Amino acid sequence: MSSPLFNEKTFAGTPSRARGDAMTVQGSINKTAILLLLLLASGSYAFAHPGVRGLWILGAVGGLVISLVLWFKPAWSPVLAPAYALLQGLFVGGISAVYSSLYNGIVMQAMLLTFGVLAGMLGLYSFRVIQATAKFRAIVGAATMGIAIFYLIAFVLQLFHVGVPFLTGNGWMGIGFSVVVCLIAAFNLIIDFDNIESGTAAGAPRYMEWYCGFGLLVTLVWLYLEILRLLAKLRSDD
Repeated sequence: MSSPLFNEKTFAGTPSRARGDAMTVQGSINKTAILLLLLLASGSYAFAHPGVRGLWILGAVGGLVISLVLWFKPAWSPVLAPAYALLQGLFVGGISAVYSSLYNGIVMQAMLLTFGVLAGMLGLYSFRVIQATAKFRAIVGAATMGIAIFYLIAFVLQLFHVGVPFLTGNGWMGIGFSVVVCLIAAFNLIIDFDNIESGTAAGAPRYMEWYCGFGLLVTLVWLYLEILRLLAKLRSDD
């Protein structure tokens, strides 16, 4: 979930730099591509070794720790963002292997849908069909935080063997919930795109390319996992 990583003050403390030392849109795109390749590389390894459960646990814990550090230390992103991508790849690869063992072809479907949503949202943003206004950011940010809190509560309840049926159920409520979460994740992409443009316009230092790429990667991973969950619910009736 990426929106909590940024707010109106994110770039306020990043002084304008000389043109050659400031972040650019193209630089952010390049950094995001590098992070995606790292995630796919480690994810492929974890996917090919589903029996090594420690890989995805390491990825989940390590990715969470790095996310928390980067939240407070964006300047460390040139080093920590690639590390996050590698660790998160282990987690995503491990989870994908589990789903793949249950539903043949579901991983490729989820990947194609994720990149399809990315392309679609980029098009909507580029043509200004959807803009990251202050109201849009506030609504999407609040929804994102609400989902995060709900997932945390659900996790705690599961520790006490108390299930949340529509979270994992394949009924209309469960499917509807997953659709809503996927939409919220997709809307976060608009905010990520705008963060890149805002940082460039503000003359933010070059390390913010890595930070913005990291934020976009967080959203893409979240979107992919939610699409994977939604497809599994839809196919559980097959």
